[in-house]
Amino acid sequence: MERKMNNTFLKAARGEKTDHVPVWYMRQAGRSQPEYLEIKQKYSLFEITHQPELSAYVTRLPVENYGVDAAILYKDIMTPLPAMGVDVEIKSGVGPVIDNPIRSIADVDKLGELNPEEDIPYILETIKILTKEQLNVPLIGFAGAPFTLASYMIEGGPSKNYIKTKAFMYSEPKAWFALMDKLGDMSITYLKSQIKAGAKAIQVFDSWVGALNVADYRYFIKPVMNRIFSALKEEDVPMIIHGVGASHLALEWNDLPVDVVGLDWRLPIREARNLGVTKTIQGNLDPAFLVAPWEVIEERAKEILDQGMEKDGYIFNLGHGVFPEVNPETLKRLTAFIHDYSASKRAGN
Repeated sequence: MERKMNNTFLKAARGEKTDHVPVWYMRQAGRSQPEYLEIKQKYSLFEITHQPELSAYVTRLPVENYGVDAAILYKDIMTPLPAMGVDVEIKSGVGPVIDNPIRSIADVDKLGELNPEEDIPYILETIKILTKEQLNVPLIGFAGAPFTLASYMIEGGPSKNYIKTKAFMYSEPKAWFALMDKLGDMSITYLKSQIKAGAKAIQVFDSWVGALNVADYRYFIKPVMNRIFSALKEEDVPMIIHGVGASHLALEWNDLPVDVVGLDWRLPIREARNLGVTKTIQGNLDPAFLVAPWEVIEERAKEILDQGMEKDGYIFNLGHGVFPEVNPETLKRLTAFIHDYSASKRAGN
């Protein structure tokens, strides 16, 4: 029997009119789902992603459990880095830890290239399984943006202030731009391979670029982001950019050849549009609300939906990822509310 596809997310991403507001949640695959937590007792993140059938199962779980309008591939932004020669380990409670941090242009020169078919065939196989056999919603592929990847590669792990990263950027501009070029090339290759395997949209996570001011973003980061998205334009799939604490960069992102600007909770949707954001907007419930009483969640979701629906081209999401403490039933209930409330408003009821 042929699967009936729900393309509401793709339509909204392209700015088209939809019957209801589509929704998906960052980090919806895993984190708080009991089925996932059971799997995590046996396998690490990297071990799960190396098993395509298992990774596909984790990816599709939130679609089946919550009724969301898109799936996002279960993997980590670090996934392509080992192929480049980066010694990375995901440590529980810490995050990515890198044993050979970048300290000089010699370290940058040592970085290799990504060959997706040889280096990450399991990722491509997972995408094929999902898109050919299992999903009735679009699959979102993704990559970490060059600045965010570089921050881990230079700091050696997570950071609160990115001092080493900024110091490297300011004091070693030649090495910095060489690193941006290598990570830019990798991102293009990586995302194109995901699209070729069947991903119907892509999101680039520049999670930590909000640490930079606008002038530094324009000089040190925007050229490589422009190059990445320009190279992917020919693939004709919606492209999303998202970061945290980066409201001051909203217009810079709007200026890139992307389709969707992801906002965290710090910048209201109406305000972003008044500033001049013309692309589809994705966001922007603070994930902390998900552990509040339902009445509080509903009230805030209504506020966000009312602003989002003032124009076509709106996707409901969180400002960042789902916390492990969130009850899966809350996400199921919120998804149904978003669908029902937005459909009712659009029908004029």
